[in-house]
Amino acid sequence: MGKHKPKGTQSTQTEGNAVPHALSTSFRHSHYFPDPFSLSYFLFPINYPPISRLVHSSFDKHKSSMEQKKSVESMEGMIRCSANHVPLSPISFLERSASVYRDRVAIVYGRVKFTWRDTLERCTRLASAITHLGISRGDVVAALAPNIPAMYELHFGVPMAGAVLCTLNIRHDSAMVSTLLKHSEAKMIFVDYQLLDTARGALEILSKTRTKLPRLVLIPECDKLQPTISNSGPTAAGDLEYETLIAMGKTDFDIRWPNDEWDPIALNYTSGTTSRPKGVIYSHRGAHLNSLAAVLLNEMGSMPVYLWTVPMFHCNGWCLTWGVAAQGGTNVCLRNVTAKGIFDSISQHRVTHLGGAPTVLNMIVNAPVGDQRPLPGRVAMMTGGAPPPPQVLFKMKELGFRVTHSYGLTETYGPGTVCTWKPEWDLLPPDKQAKINARQGLHHLGMEEVDIKDPVTMKSVPPDAKTIGEAMFRGNTVMNGYLKDIKATEESFKGGWFRSGDLGVKHPDGYIELKDRSKDIIISGGENISTIEIEAVLFSHPAILEAAVVGKPDDHWGETPCAFVKLKEGCNANANEIIKFCRDKLPHYMAPKTVVFYDLPKTSTGKTQKYILKEKAKAMGSLSKRSSSKM
Repeated sequence: MGKHKPKGTQSTQTEGNAVPHALSTSFRHSHYFPDPFSLSYFLFPINYPPISRLVHSSFDKHKSSMEQKKSVESMEGMIRCSANHVPLSPISFLERSASVYRDRVAIVYGRVKFTWRDTLERCTRLASAITHLGISRGDVVAALAPNIPAMYELHFGVPMAGAVLCTLNIRHDSAMVSTLLKHSEAKMIFVDYQLLDTARGALEILSKTRTKLPRLVLIPECDKLQPTISNSGPTAAGDLEYETLIAMGKTDFDIRWPNDEWDPIALNYTSGTTSRPKGVIYSHRGAHLNSLAAVLLNEMGSMPVYLWTVPMFHCNGWCLTWGVAAQGGTNVCLRNVTAKGIFDSISQHRVTHLGGAPTVLNMIVNAPVGDQRPLPGRVAMMTGGAPPPPQVLFKMKELGFRVTHSYGLTETYGPGTVCTWKPEWDLLPPDKQAKINARQGLHHLGMEEVDIKDPVTMKSVPPDAKTIGEAMFRGNTVMNGYLKDIKATEESFKGGWFRSGDLGVKHPDGYIELKDRSKDIIISGGENISTIEIEAVLFSHPAILEAAVVGKPDDHWGETPCAFVKLKEGCNANANEIIKFCRDKLPHYMAPKTVVFYDLPKTSTGKTQKYILKEKAKAMGSLSKRSSSKM
């Protein structure tokens, strides 16, 4: 590509717009003290005492900040310059792979294939084109698309323009999309043709407000000789088409490297299972580090073949959009995730790695025999998003998948821990192995620390596998903060740790194990009941395909466990049988008192929407003589 300035030496002047966007860092100077309600207040904690005082005390394990400063200054001869200090950014992964793996396939999607050299050229053209259209450093560019080549290219093209990528959940309706576009102040939105109606509806809602509408870029189906738009009608006047935009760009465009590695690279909204989603800000530094950590915990060697079953819009595909580029791998794009599509892709492309929530694992182990295919070799799969049932992990191993269990949140760039397997566990019975692999483990190499703490005293719980506390993180792969919500940011970082809201225990070996979300724990007659433990038992029932447990109000006990289950096709079981099955394997007070046969509502990332189930359980009222219900 064209020559560019060394990273970290760019001018800090605002490019294009007279007034910087909320995510812009153009006016960052040592003497500038911002409005405490602006995002820049907590984007750069070193310059701003209030947040510095909040985090430095706990982030420094051994010395005060003054002692650290003195020790650094005492080393005479040190010079920080462009020769030894470059802002970290995952953009560099693409440049390197375009040289090292230039003619190797980077992206596969049906009949469409691009090499790494092609991908760098297309991403550079994309950055050039959106810059020409007025996108400036710090501007937000949104994307509403499934796992297709354009979505992958946007993960590089947008930050190469100095902008911030905001990938939106493809299951959002027009009302939610309009809310997020307004909140993020997106200047442009890239939309897959199948989601054009949703985007148009969102823009229609925005047009009734004073919000300036983002420019829409349509992404047609690229795996067809002639792009078609099903039930979407013609594009509106002024809308652009993706490939036309790529053609507009120049290959000698000077990439806009971050001025500071803490500059924002992405804006990810939380899933919003309980409330309106929050905008989580990722930095170039955090994305760089977590991408490499994800590569390591997946044990990805050079040139892996990665099947995209994790939504790229979710935590930027757990940072593997950038991580696969670091290793010069092949990205096998999959628009729709089905068991048949997974097995077919693994067989056709000799896939080495993939990922997915436990619901994807469940889909694989319960795939019809006609959809299954022998694996070409052992396939590594990372799972997370919810604790995987041991029974599902056991079946995955039988099929030939090597499952790595990771745990994290949107606020930790996706994976933050890994249940690293130990050789001595190979000697344990299969069911014991599966139970150990269901633990969340310890922090990965990119994260400084994870712990289970008392949320009030901030003391670590004893490693007895019994005492419950809150899972907390600290390190370089924790978010910068919540967009336009300094109060929520300060609350989440209270005490110098990021508070996850997940409850768990610590085992004697230091590995953590989640027991529940703080809002999902059931308190029955004064006893704390883990819904995760009940769900693990339910998943071991031969007739149950899916299960979720919530608390149901009870006049006597306060709450009792209510199980929502979906049976496997062709299988039968009644409520009394399921309750007895649980009572045989659990303390009686933990066994469900009510069983509801119901299709579980899920987010697009596979998480069960328990708040919906809670409302249904609440509507049923206090426990009556009837223990079973069909809805």
